[in-house]
Order: sequence, then structure tokens, then C-alpha cells
Amino acid sequence: MAIRLQFLGLSLAAMAFAASATHADALELKPYKDDLFAYPATLSSSDKGAYTVIDYREMRDINDRDEVPERRVHARYTDTSVRKVQRDLLLKTDAGDVRHVAVGKTEGAGIIVLYLHGQGGSRKQGVDDFTFGGNFNRIKNLMAGNGGLYLSPDFTDFGDKGAAQVAALIGHYAEASPGAKIFVACGSMGGSLCWKLAGGNDTGKRVNGLLLLGSLWDESFLSSPAFKRRVPVFFGQGSKDPVFPVEKQEAFFRSIIAKSKAYPTRFVRFETGTHGTPIRMIDWRDALNWMLSKAP
Repeated sequence: MAIRLQFLGLSLAAMAFAASATHADALELKPYKDDLFAYPATLSSSDKGAYTVIDYREMRDINDRDEVPERRVHARYTDTSVRKVQRDLLLKTDAGDVRHVAVGKTEGAGIIVLYLHGQGGSRKQGVDDFTFGGNFNRIKNLMAGNGGLYLSPDFTDFGDKGAAQVAALIGHYAEASPGAKIFVACGSMGGSLCWKLAGGNDTGKRVNGLLLLGSLWDESFLSSPAFKRRVPVFFGQGSKDPVFPVEKQEAFFRSIIAKSKAYPTRFVRFETGTHGTPIRMIDWRDALNWMLSKAP
């Protein structure tokens, strides 16, 4: 009997390991134009690879990459066939109507990524195939090609009402895809919504990762539900950002590490980059695969 029970235990362990391996495989995004979107040379690295300085050059990374600088990337960086699974939608919520663009699976998605624009932006910014070096086209294709969902919403403001609208949007699609990991990327002032979501009693326990792109900091994160869950945080910042100084964002990054040992956070500094550089230059697949490996 002991032998049979031991064998059964080993069998169950093997099955659990296989299930775990399958789950891990399912949560790793497949390559998509990796050679075109990989980071340029690394100038330096510290904190066991958590902090990296990347060689950014405007002549190479804008002028050579774009057919029309900052307006239209060269065709090889995009695949617009993804528009077949792109829809402009309206969700009615208690916080107000939320217009948003959805790309990919609106039900049964394995991963959900939201992009929250900054001041003066709209839902259209996050699905523009040709600006920001084609990087929004890449995230759309990554989600569509990996059974995921990408959302780019409008919202009223960067305060409590805007946060409530985004929270309602997240709640709606989380219910339709209960097994999905949810990651929120915030550009510029959109970061204020990232931090509000992290501090929410519902969203702070639902969101699985935050990406701050040329954005701001918020000390309240250090006592938020998301922080207590050790939700991974990615920072991308240009060294010459005139809106949010890189030194202050770097200090906040280090305060996270100081507060909680081995906290899952990364900082990518684009040397000579400015305010919009991180949106153009983030390697979505690299960042999200790291987050998927750390997500609670």
C-alpha cells in the first residue's frame, strides 16, 4: 500500500509539474518582429540587471526608423492586418460611458494589456499603427497573436472619475476573461491613473503589473494593495525628459527597492531620450514576459 501511495504521489507531482509547465508556456508571448524592436546597445547595468541604461540616438531611432519622422514609420515595422480584430466600442458604466478600442479576444483572453494616454491624447493614440515607431502596432499584434486583448480607452480626466472609468473597463473585461493577467501601461500623465488603480481596493487586487512610460511617481504606491501583492512595476524614462525629470523617477524606483527587498521592478533609462521616447522604444515583449514571470 505504501508503495502504491508513493507512486500515486509521484504521479500527481508529475502531473502538477506538467500543468505548471504548460501554464508557463501559455503565458510567454511569442516573438513578433523582435529584431526590429529589440533595445539598442546597453551602456550600463546595475542592481542585478534591474536598472539599465540604453543607447538611444534620435538620428537612428527616429530619422532612420521613420519614413516621415514622428509621423509614419517604415512599412517593415508594421502589419496592419491586425485591424481585422480591432473594434471601436462603447461601454456604459456607473462612472460614465467609456469609449475604447479593443484589439484581440474580448472573451477568454489569457492576457489583457491597457494603454492609458497622457494629457491631450485619446483612445486613438494607443492604436495608431504608424506613430511612435510602430510600437503600438507591435503591441496590438502581440496581443492578437497570443490569445490576448489590448485596450486603449478614453477617460474623463486623470483624477478619481477617470480612474473609476478605467476600473469599470477593467472589471468588465476581467469578468469576460477570468483567467487573464492584467497589465496597465501609462504614458506621461496617465501614470496618475496607474497609481490610483494600484491603490484601489478592487483594482489594486486585480491588476498584475504596471508600466510607467515617461511618467510620474507617487509615494502612496508604497502602501497600496498592489504593492503589498508585489505587483511588478516597469519604468521607462528618457534621460532628458523635460516634463518628469529622470532623477526623480530613478529615486522613486530605488525607494521601492529600499522598501521591499527584491521587489520585482525594472528601470530602463534611454540615454538622451526625451518625453515620448519610452513609448517609442519599450520592448513590449521583453517587458511583458518579465512581468508574466513575476505577476501575482
